[in-house]
Amino acid sequence: MDTYVSYQADDAKKALQFLTISADGCTNTICVASCIYARTPAYLRQVDDAQKALQFVTISSDGCVNIWTLNKSELTHEFLMKLRKEGSGLGKEGGAENKDTATAEEEAAAAGMGGMAGGCCMDFNKGAGQEHIYLVGTEEGSIHKCSKAYSSQYLSSYQAHSLAVYSVKWNCIHHKTFLSASADWLVKLWDANQPRKPILTFDFKDAVGDIAWAPYSATVFAAVTDDGKVHVYDLYEDKLMPMCAQKVVKKAKLTKIVFNPKWPIILVGDDKGVVTSLKLSPNLRKQPKIQPGQKETLEQLEWAKLDHVIDVACRSDPEAMKEQAAAAAKAS
Repeated sequence: MDTYVSYQADDAKKALQFLTISADGCTNTICVASCIYARTPAYLRQVDDAQKALQFVTISSDGCVNIWTLNKSELTHEFLMKLRKEGSGLGKEGGAENKDTATAEEEAAAAGMGGMAGGCCMDFNKGAGQEHIYLVGTEEGSIHKCSKAYSSQYLSSYQAHSLAVYSVKWNCIHHKTFLSASADWLVKLWDANQPRKPILTFDFKDAVGDIAWAPYSATVFAAVTDDGKVHVYDLYEDKLMPMCAQKVVKKAKLTKIVFNPKWPIILVGDDKGVVTSLKLSPNLRKQPKIQPGQKETLEQLEWAKLDHVIDVACRSDPEAMKEQAAAAAKAS
């Protein structure tokens, strides 16, 4: 039976209560852990399947990225990263030799909240051999690419948005691209190797609470906005307009969206605590057909679809073409 981990924050007791949620809806408390800061939201991300012990990662608005490990009935944590504003001692690019190379100045900066960047969201790369790479979005609008191997430097930084970044999501199939969504009304498509400029930008005319890539397609994503609408794009079909934009709640802001990994269903959550289940129409879940004798896999065909979208977008922007060529040369 599939089991998921969730949490509940208790501001009065400054505690996080971690729960297991089984597929039949039953919940069991597995541990209660104390936290330093009350009213600090923690954004739970996926469990690390490679570890024998139950292990997961949280990010919070105090700038701390923590990795939690559950052994029997004991829940322990260690700092994976302390997010710092650029110019406060944390380098933009490159990698630290190990987790203990932070300078005295960096540790001093971490002690005070002045140099800390508030974390809003995060996502781990799902590509083979890339599971240690993750993105963090901040309240200041920046996005940082980080590694579990380094705690003192960002791998890359993206000056992405003018307001808080509410969501960052790696593509489920094309593992070098990701989306970001912000309170500044914008969603941006990025090549992780080109931090200077996004590939595409979408204006939703309202704050974007969350985004999600479809698990079955490299070019389909969905977004939810404060006006109660769900927007579904297929970039291979149309890079400018959504395939569907539907208002699903009247007096609430949509804050979360997720695709079912197997069935054509999405779940949408709002700020009133209501979860709405929606079914995707057939035109929103098209996939390439593999012809007899064709050697490419479905995943390779999906990868090629997004590559085509990126190439077309870059051809219309000479500067982007130069950056893409430079990134390809560097990767090779």
